[in-house]
Amino acid sequence: MKFTELPLKPEILRALKDLGYQDMTPIQEQTFQHITEGRDIIAMAETGSGKTAACGVPMIQRIDPSLKAVQGLIMVPTRELALQYVSAITSMAKYTPIAPFAVYGGFAMDIQNMKLEHGVHILVATPGRLIDLLYNSPLRLNEVCMLVLDEADEMLNMGFISDVEFIISCLIHEHQTLLFSATMPKPIKELARKYLKDPAIIELNVDQVAPQSLKHHFMPVPLHNRFQVLCEYLTQARPRQAILFCNSRIGCEKLHQKMKTKYQDKVEMIHGGLEQSRRTSLFNNFRNQKIKYMIATNIASRGLDFTHVSHVINYDFPKGQEAYTHRTGRTARMGREGIAMTFYSRENLTDLATIIRRQNIQPVWEGEKPDLGHVKSKRIRTKKFFHKRTAKGR
Repeated sequence: MKFTELPLKPEILRALKDLGYQDMTPIQEQTFQHITEGRDIIAMAETGSGKTAACGVPMIQRIDPSLKAVQGLIMVPTRELALQYVSAITSMAKYTPIAPFAVYGGFAMDIQNMKLEHGVHILVATPGRLIDLLYNSPLRLNEVCMLVLDEADEMLNMGFISDVEFIISCLIHEHQTLLFSATMPKPIKELARKYLKDPAIIELNVDQVAPQSLKHHFMPVPLHNRFQVLCEYLTQARPRQAILFCNSRIGCEKLHQKMKTKYQDKVEMIHGGLEQSRRTSLFNNFRNQKIKYMIATNIASRGLDFTHVSHVINYDFPKGQEAYTHRTGRTARMGREGIAMTFYSRENLTDLATIIRRQNIQPVWEGEKPDLGHVKSKRIRTKKFFHKRTAKGR
């Protein structure tokens, strides 16, 4: 289905045309009717599937610009994702009088208060800063008609679940809740059961987690000469842009130091220890292709959209299949092609077997193919979400 087939306001259609949005992605197509009907939803979909527009477009359609109050509230786990969200919504609403805004920690609260007092219709927020504002500003949520919880499982992993519950408890009036999550751990299921009413459940990542346009390459690399192998690979692959993932800040800094000597101003690094202004500047420069190689911890692995990234390289083998999914999801987004290269050693074979089997990956082996026939992948219990409940009209 195309966006032009939807009953959207002309201003929204004009903006979507400017953005090059034509065909709807599966998550957008399957959620639109439910959202416009005011129904709560739980959506599980592969990374890079178009979730921002899935909730953003119907939210913009629903906002009453004449009411100077927060009517749409989007909660996200990280500052970077908040900035990306508000940028996307600003682009989709640019021909309307709707005012989006993002609030997050590490930025002056006084400035955020001034903007909120001036009038904001759609608020994107990290949980901690939103609670600060609820306690220390005139911000009120009594006009919120649509609440979005994005990357809910990551908010759980970062310890925000109690903050999220507190914020939801502040919305004592009737409202719609949209929950997006890549996985559905037990605490998120309980959150959904407690606060969502007869949700429509959309599961697009049950049989296929990884994007089809993503090619998965694996290379056995001894730890002692990983950097040499990396440099040889970059010379051979000639990526347009690449993100190189490490498991720790220390590992990130060590690799950055080595690469800076060889690639100079083409390489930068990002991790949670950097100040917010520095992180924001680095992400903007990376999006604008002023940086070719970004060395990162998992802070860059969730939800962020980097249009020009052709390669993701797991310099350190990811800890768990969810980490693999979200790291490699920084390329091959929205149908674009991309390559994920993962360095592994003998110690990683069990995890490697788990990732390949659970995600239905067709691996491309660089170098000697490992014998995984005798390697048992980790047992992962899977249960149908809300298996005792059914939703009508799906």
